[in-house]
Amino acid sequence: MSAVLSAGGARIIRRMLESDLAAVLKVEKAAYDFPWGEGVFRDCLRVGYGCWVLELSERPVAHLIMSVAVGEAHVLNLCVHPDWHGRRLGAELLQHGLRMATRLGAEMVFLEVRPSNAAAMQLYHRLGFAEVGLRKSYYPAPGGAREDALILARNLPL
Repeated sequence: MSAVLSAGGARIIRRMLESDLAAVLKVEKAAYDFPWGEGVFRDCLRVGYGCWVLELSERPVAHLIMSVAVGEAHVLNLCVHPDWHGRRLGAELLQHGLRMATRLGAEMVFLEVRPSNAAAMQLYHRLGFAEVGLRKSYYPAPGGAREDALILARNLPL
């Protein structure tokens, strides 16, 4: 667990617990048109993925889900409640996850992002991610359409 004092109160990054799921789902639904369901989060906790929440004043406002295996990490979900956008919480949480992945032996990290998500693209590029591929029709979009995903990657320090 890591803690920082900020103008908004104590900011803590800690492991996600099953008891956090109601709050995590509220953040997820506020941030995404196509949010993950409770079962997906439960499965991620059950199989032992890196699941973290960032709390402000004891209230989860962001979460990160990451898998690490065979020298690679994969960011599966990074979400910040819209009320807290623009405060670099996503960057702080992702950097925490990258440090944890490095400790677990990951040398490379991958993620998918919607090309239409300009804020996320800016964050990932600022943290050293580069485009390495494309997944056609990966994400659901309004009206039953599909949106491509850009695959981004970056090396992790040993």
